[in-house]
Amino acid sequence: MKLKHVVAAAWLSCAVASSAWAANGEFSARHVQVNGRDVAYQVFVPKHWSPDREWPVVLFLHGSGERGSDNQLQLKQGLPPWLKTHGEDFPAVVVAPQAPDDTIWDGAQEQAALAAMEDSIKAYHGDRSRLYVTGLSMGGYGAWQFAVDHPGLFAAAAVICGAIRAPSDMPELVVHGPPQDGNPYQWVAERVKPMPVWIFHGEVDDQVAPSEARNMYAALLKVGDEVRYTQFPGVNHGSWVPAYATAELWPWMFGHRNAH
Repeated sequence: MKLKHVVAAAWLSCAVASSAWAANGEFSARHVQVNGRDVAYQVFVPKHWSPDREWPVVLFLHGSGERGSDNQLQLKQGLPPWLKTHGEDFPAVVVAPQAPDDTIWDGAQEQAALAAMEDSIKAYHGDRSRLYVTGLSMGGYGAWQFAVDHPGLFAAAAVICGAIRAPSDMPELVVHGPPQDGNPYQWVAERVKPMPVWIFHGEVDDQVAPSEARNMYAALLKVGDEVRYTQFPGVNHGSWVPAYATAELWPWMFGHRNAH
């Protein structure tokens, strides 16, 4: 066999093996270059993934407690733990970037997260008409920020215990853009429309006020957007547990697509 054929066969064998290893219904580490900086992230590839078709892609944004540089902490809360026990037939690729300590989901971290999503779209045959964003707490703020900054990118969003105005104990955590005067909720609603949104919040959340979620829900209704709001009675800040366990969430989310 000629050398170039040997090399080609070896490359094909490695590619097939790599794809088979990645499509194990678990998270695995990947890296992407962003402005000359190596950015690590985690990606979940469905157990039954194959290159024969395009796949939905979900971008998951973690909360402030999972920040760091170990590329592991972002798997501790929210969607990743749910996938460990319920991901056997999950029909989408899930991208889980990690924000460094003392940062939020804007600027460089927003750019890095979107670069990770783009890397996964290319590697795992992502469907650009079925890109979705979800986040909890700080990641909920991030989901609003990404939707404002990139209108039309996501086919739907699930925002959990997030908001657009900063909580008193974390003044830097705020969605950037709304003017100081006027109605910030309406400003955001007008910019994310027509992206469908499902908002989840705990009734007794003492970190991010439930009124913030209700205000965004009302603003989205006012501009005519498709929006759902679920408030969990007696639940504090950890509303991501019942939110990701909501049976209707994923059929609802994957039922939307952009006309790209």
